[in-house]
Amino acid sequence: MIRWFIFILVIAIADYYAFQSLRTITKSNWWYALYWIFTIAVIGNFVYQFYGFTRSDGFSPSNSLAVGFLISMVVPKLLLIAVMFTEDVFRVPQGIYSYFMQSSENGDSVKHFPARRKFISQIALGLAAIPFTSILYGMYKGKYNFKVLKYVLHFEDLPEAFDGYKLTQISDIHSGSFDNIEKVKYAVDLINEQQSDVILFTGDMVNNKATELEPYVSVFNKLKAKDGMFSILGNHDYGDYIRWNSEDEKQQNLEDLKVLQKDIGFDVLLNENRFIEKNGERIALIGVENWGKGGFKKAGDLQKAKAQVDEKDFKILMSHDPSHWDAEVVNDDYHYHLTLSGHTHGMQFGIEIPGWFKWSPVKWRYKRWAGIYEELGQYINVNRGFGYLAFPGRVGIWPEITVIELKKGTSKNAV
Repeated sequence: MIRWFIFILVIAIADYYAFQSLRTITKSNWWYALYWIFTIAVIGNFVYQFYGFTRSDGFSPSNSLAVGFLISMVVPKLLLIAVMFTEDVFRVPQGIYSYFMQSSENGDSVKHFPARRKFISQIALGLAAIPFTSILYGMYKGKYNFKVLKYVLHFEDLPEAFDGYKLTQISDIHSGSFDNIEKVKYAVDLINEQQSDVILFTGDMVNNKATELEPYVSVFNKLKAKDGMFSILGNHDYGDYIRWNSEDEKQQNLEDLKVLQKDIGFDVLLNENRFIEKNGERIALIGVENWGKGGFKKAGDLQKAKAQVDEKDFKILMSHDPSHWDAEVVNDDYHYHLTLSGHTHGMQFGIEIPGWFKWSPVKWRYKRWAGIYEELGQYINVNRGFGYLAFPGRVGIWPEITVIELKKGTSKNAV
């Protein structure tokens, strides 16, 4: 109940300021009507989608769309509040002073409250238009604006046979969120065009239920790599975020998801390892189940996963949550040359200028949240994710297909 009260209060304050700015620059009743029709429709749809919502339902694409439209309405209005409230910081004291201190020539008090400045409202509406159009773009185009990001990493102890070896990493598919199968097919073709030696998927195939993946099995089973495809589980794959009728039903859902991934062609690593061999040399591929800080499932067992792996082997570790890297991996007695993670989605919102600037609010939650990082001669790539969750879009942080080429030798790797 308190959450709904806070929600209504925030919406009311935002609409008060937004409508004030609109009235300052136009006297058209048509614009006023359009404003309230849009506002009531968005809020009404949100309430309709979530009234009576239970955890057993899971998050549907229509729920996500309602969230997206609400965000597209509220965020610009919050920006309006910031500008208009700043004006009020000066405007209100002027009004109070006028009310109590100023008098007319005949001695009567002058009760004058300064009007809003038109140019301030124009600036506020102009600034609000930026996130409004960006969010709508992110919902309709940005969520399928797939980017192939390529890296070359050098390692002195890389086996000679693997010099030039290419791997493609994808992560966080969240198949239950998709609403355009043709766009997914396009992305699968884009992955295959990279002609990598191996494809590695680092968790969160679904939002909650294995059935979300069923319509896309025939799409993802078109993925091909000559040395195979390997996957791990992410926090959403366990079905922890919805209510099940029984623990057996929940466990069966997980088993069904594993089977569907195998139908696609993935070898699912559950705290296990595999070796990829070429010309009498090998690299170790290690996959842990989800391990995350802050209340996330800790099913990952690094010590079990590395069994049969020699300390001197070249190691690629797959671990869904990048917080695992700092908590257990970096300071483990084994040297993990490259870790592949996902999970953060880059928050699906941020600003990136490749090679120059990278920012997202998610940086306040995760130390490693997008791209390549290095510590103690070990590297981690945090993939920004293939799909999307909750908010049905991406703004500035685009869906990612990572291609990493391994090279033998010394070079200053860019991180």
